[in-house]
Amino acid sequence: MSKLQPLKRFGQNYLIDKNIIQKIVREFNPQRTDVVIEIGPGTGALTTELMNSVKKLYAVEIDKRVVESLALGFPVVTVINQDFLKMDLNFVADESPIRVIGNIPYNITSPILFKLIENRSLVSDAMLMVQLEVAKRITAKEKSYDYGILGVLLNYFTETKLCFKISPNVFYPKPKIESAIIHLNFTKKLPNDIDDKLFIQVVKAAFGNRRKKLKNSLSNSIFTDIVFDDCNFDLSRRAEELTIMEFVELTKVIKNYQNKLN
Repeated sequence: MSKLQPLKRFGQNYLIDKNIIQKIVREFNPQRTDVVIEIGPGTGALTTELMNSVKKLYAVEIDKRVVESLALGFPVVTVINQDFLKMDLNFVADESPIRVIGNIPYNITSPILFKLIENRSLVSDAMLMVQLEVAKRITAKEKSYDYGILGVLLNYFTETKLCFKISPNVFYPKPKIESAIIHLNFTKKLPNDIDDKLFIQVVKAAFGNRRKKLKNSLSNSIFTDIVFDDCNFDLSRRAEELTIMEFVELTKVIKNYQNKLN
C-alpha cells in the first residue's frame, strides 16, 4: 500500500513522516475508552498508531483501492468504504461521544467542518490536518483579514486550537502549501436561548457581502423581508468588526423581527 499512487480527485496527499505522525497522535492523546472515527486513513499511517490505543476505531475511506488492504492489514479496525460527507454518524450514537481525527482532503475541508458542527451532539472533539491558511482563518480575531464565516462559527460552537504547523516535506506527493493541525472541542457550553440554525444563517448573511455594511448585507440575503429601519443594533458596521457575542446579539435581534413577521 505504501507505493499506491495518490489520486488528485480525492485530494490525497499521504503522510509519510513517522515523527510527525507520532506527534499528531501524542497531541490527540488517545485513551483506552475512546471511540474514534478516522477520516481518510489512506495507507494507514495514523491508523497504525491509533488502533491499539483506543476502544474502537472506525476508518472511513472513500478510495476503493485501499479498502481491502486496510481491512486485511488492520483486522481490529472497522473499515468503512464511504464518503464521510454522506455518512450518518448516528450509526455509532450508542457509543458516543465520538472522537474524530484525520488527514482530510483539503478541497472539502469546509463541508467536513460543517458536518461536524451539525453532529456536535455526537462528537466530543476533532483533530484535523488542514491548510495553514484555513487554520489561520479558523483562529482569526475580529477586525483581521482572515476573520470570516468559518472562524466565527467554529469559535462559537467549539473551543479551537491551532496545535502546530506541518511542512510540505512530510507528504507524498509533496503539496505546494503548508499545513497545520487544528483541535476542535465540541463540549463547549452554548447559550440555550439561541437558535443554532438561525445563528449560522445570520453569520453567513452578514459576510455575504463582506465589504458592505451589515444593513446592506442582511437586506441582500434570506432576511430581505425584514425592515431594519428601527433596529437598535448598529448595522452601519461591517461583519468583520463584530465579536462572536455581537453576532449572538444580532441573532436575537433578527429572531425578534421574525417573530413579529409571523
